[in-house]
Amino acid sequence: MKKNKTADPMISITNVTKRFGALEAVRGVSLTVARKECVVIIGPSGSGKSTLLRCINRLEEYDEGQIVVDGIPLDTAENINAVRTEVGMVFQSFNLFSHLTALENITLAQRIIRKRGRAEAERVALELLEKVGIPDKAVCHPAQLSGGQQQRVAIARALAMNPKVMLFDEPTSALDPEMINEVVDVMENLAFEGMTMVVVSHEMGFARAAADRVIFMDEGQFVEEGEPEALFSHPQHARTKAFLGKVLHVHTN
Repeated sequence: MKKNKTADPMISITNVTKRFGALEAVRGVSLTVARKECVVIIGPSGSGKSTLLRCINRLEEYDEGQIVVDGIPLDTAENINAVRTEVGMVFQSFNLFSHLTALENITLAQRIIRKRGRAEAERVALELLEKVGIPDKAVCHPAQLSGGQQQRVAIARALAMNPKVMLFDEPTSALDPEMINEVVDVMENLAFEGMTMVVVSHEMGFARAAADRVIFMDEGQFVEEGEPEALFSHPQHARTKAFLGKVLHVHTN
């Protein structure tokens, strides 16, 4: 059963624009994400989805507008650092340290940033490896893990920092098809537990099952948004219909 999201905003994006030279990758986008809400952003490649996601923790500098996360505006270096400690991010590539075990990858940032002792950091890491379904892989190095297992270690690493928000940037796009579900299952569980999430993904099954809201983005703008069933079954905009017709391989009404 899905959790009840709250009206209190966790993320507030107002008229954000991001340019790369003459290209406007994000064009005056506004979005409010409530606490405990899971928002999935879909759209064709190059539509600005990942760029917008990276603006939320200021991995990407935006040119205009304002972003506020948990009441903190991203307008000073001090505020940006404060927000980054509260926002977990999972990328397409796993970005694990190849010379460290899964356990060590998950404990490193805890010890450096959260100042946890080794015993506490390892306890948290082992609990999270259990949570993501690979408790037996603690002493394995990344090269000994499948892509799906590596991505689950990356998710555990982000969760170990006790984030208030999780951002996912196409986390299954680098995985073989048979490994996708094991990562999607972990993400679905997080959504149902009430983690605030913004997910850029082509996994429509995940969007249907876990999203409170789905947003279709194209050419740097939000074209259409709605609850998953409504948007997938009865899209209102011609661009949304064309996109869903291709990715779902069905005719939309």
